[in-house]
Amino acid sequence: MTLDNIDIIIKKMEKALHEKQPRHTALRKLQMEEQDNPFKVLIATILSARTRDETTTKILVNLFRRFKGAKDLAEADIEEIKAIIRSTGFYNTKAERIKNISQLIVEKFNGEVPDNIEKLLGLPGVGRKTANCVLVYGFNKAAIPVDVHVHRISNRLGLVNTKTPEKTEFHLSHTIRKKHWLRINQTFVMYGQNICTPIKPKCKLCRLKGMCNFYQNTNTFA
Repeated sequence: MTLDNIDIIIKKMEKALHEKQPRHTALRKLQMEEQDNPFKVLIATILSARTRDETTTKILVNLFRRFKGAKDLAEADIEEIKAIIRSTGFYNTKAERIKNISQLIVEKFNGEVPDNIEKLLGLPGVGRKTANCVLVYGFNKAAIPVDVHVHRISNRLGLVNTKTPEKTEFHLSHTIRKKHWLRINQTFVMYGQNICTPIKPKCKLCRLKGMCNFYQNTNTFA
């Protein structure tokens, strides 16, 4: 499969997902409900690591019911943040990161989340996936956030042949036209959660079997 087919790939994925009718990802749901609130997207992305979308959404609501924004979180008692987000994985680390990022946003950016990749990467503990999620879901700016789902599916389809999400992002962003970037993360993540799963992918539901290297090279299908 070539990257020239990316529009076809996305449309086929969307059709298969429409038939299955899964829930939106936590970030996409947040984007629709909050009208592109960059700070909430940033915090949600931090919370979502090693955490189910349902848990992320619930904790985010509780966190922002108590703290209204960056200033409140910057001044918050770290133990209270930990108590609220305790059901996420690595909650101690996440709480420290949330407080430190909030303080820096207040002190350096006047309480506003920066809208470019370089400044976002300068925030404590923010990597490329988180920064790109903020650009896409917080600012509606073209970027390709690559998580485990985007990385896995891109390799299975033969769009890339890479070992790390960072290399996948580099390759995709240099070969796919920008007009497609905003659709990639949401579509690939939902597809990875519901159809092209890590173990026992549901190939029978997939509309990309004729294009998929993984399908062509394995004899064990769900």
